[in-house]
Amino acid sequence: MAVRSRYAEDRLAAAVAQGVRQYVVLGVGLDTFAYRNPYLGIGLRVFEVDHPATQAWKRELLGAAGIAIPPELAFAPVDCERQTLRDGLQSVGFNVGEAAFFSWLGVTPYLTRAAFLATLDFVLSMPALSGVVFDYAVARSSLNSLEQLALDALSRRVAAAGEPFRLFFDPLDLAHELEGKGFQSVEDLAPGEINSRYFSGRTDGLRVGGGFAHLLSARVGPRA
Repeated sequence: MAVRSRYAEDRLAAAVAQGVRQYVVLGVGLDTFAYRNPYLGIGLRVFEVDHPATQAWKRELLGAAGIAIPPELAFAPVDCERQTLRDGLQSVGFNVGEAAFFSWLGVTPYLTRAAFLATLDFVLSMPALSGVVFDYAVARSSLNSLEQLALDALSRRVAAAGEPFRLFFDPLDLAHELEGKGFQSVEDLAPGEINSRYFSGRTDGLRVGGGFAHLLSARVGPRA
């Protein structure tokens, strides 16, 4: 969970360096970026998107903790059964005519394929330099026996909590699909690559285990 946020914020930093000034956190939960935004001085706006009930709970927690709401933050409560992501964002000041970076962590395994593709289509409709980071679950058939057992145990836990896993991908197929839709600079990090980038040289043994979660980033290129 820590490294996926680190990766998303690394890719955000690259987007900000290229002039992106809108950051959308999809399924934000208790993410804290907006309250420690290092780009306030250059005008990065943050849009937190979540289900209305979850967002109300978070705002109660912020109030109880005495954490101020930054003026550059906009809450976008979106009930996907009643409105589109585009409408929900635009209603709180999001500009679809300007590039934006989207963080989408801990969400895709719970989605239907149609909902996943609809969100990607919205990101792809944004201007060049826009981009997205998300994590996803690898298809069970591509895992070894120990990884399958770990995935099965985790699947039972989330199903018991009322949020079963629904969506799995083959990494090569997913990369080809994104490129076919028009995304550029697709980067897919498997656990071994994540460990090499972020945990090499550590002496405490901290690393990502298992092989069923990947991190992926992609950019929107210039229109043809």
